[in-house]
Amino acid sequence: MSDLLTAAIAHAERGWHVFPLRPDDKRPAFPDHPADDCTGRDPRCRTAGHHLGWEPRATTDPDRIRRAWTHRPYGIGLACGPSRLVVVDLDAPKNDTTGPTGLDTLADMAAAHAAGIEPTYTVTTGRGGTHLYYRHPYDGPPLRNTAGTLGPLVDTRAHGGYVVAAGSTVAGRPYRVDLDTEPAPLPGWLAARLVPAPLPPQRPVVVSLPTDRSGAYVRAAIGREADRVTTAPPGERNRTLYIAAVALGQLVAGGAVAEDEAQSVLEQAGVTGGLSCAEAYRTIRSGLAAGSKRPRQVAA
Repeated sequence: MSDLLTAAIAHAERGWHVFPLRPDDKRPAFPDHPADDCTGRDPRCRTAGHHLGWEPRATTDPDRIRRAWTHRPYGIGLACGPSRLVVVDLDAPKNDTTGPTGLDTLADMAAAHAAGIEPTYTVTTGRGGTHLYYRHPYDGPPLRNTAGTLGPLVDTRAHGGYVVAAGSTVAGRPYRVDLDTEPAPLPGWLAARLVPAPLPPQRPVVVSLPTDRSGAYVRAAIGREADRVTTAPPGERNRTLYIAAVALGQLVAGGAVAEDEAQSVLEQAGVTGGLSCAEAYRTIRSGLAAGSKRPRQVAA
């Protein structure tokens, strides 16, 4: 049994849901197509009756894991939401520069709350960063992913997010377990920072159009938002993508657009505009969730 297969099964035995990443890469291996190009030929999409992304494909089933990792030396992706995990991603300064690390930032944040960083399951990443695994609180809303909003070089992965699991490599650099223990409960002070801010009650926005124009209106809205993202100047791309995701999230909530379609179009626009796949995904999920609080209905 290969080392990757052994590691994938070990993660699943902890109750962590895993899925294949492209060998030596961070990107999911499956599905190999975006939602808008789904023809149903993929067996998992055909069985589900709709496009199936990486998160619902994640599994703890040892038979499925053996079939996948016996086929190719896939990296191991760990889906945080189904695994009931919150992973704090602490980066090191890039390009060998000096300065505080993400771990230093988190320690300062904990000290400000009269707390320390308790021992928990810890992974050292390929670039010398640190992943701290915590148990997601069982009460309250699903916690969100963040990218630098908590502090410099501090990201989080929760529902809708994934991490590269120990045993994998990315660009030839291994991810290794640094402390093999059970994940500690997520500290309360940190959980409070990750709860999505509630929006005030909103009335649905209804756009009334003739039947023959409603579809054209929706298509134009999707194209307009995608164009804004791809033409956004450097420094504005992430913000523009978030605003576009909020706008399409309203249409998704109103039933005018399928969520998979909005996700796929925005991902393509974000990457075309110069964002990384992971950064674009996190921003889109956050924007779609925010937009869903104020449905925009297109009524014929």
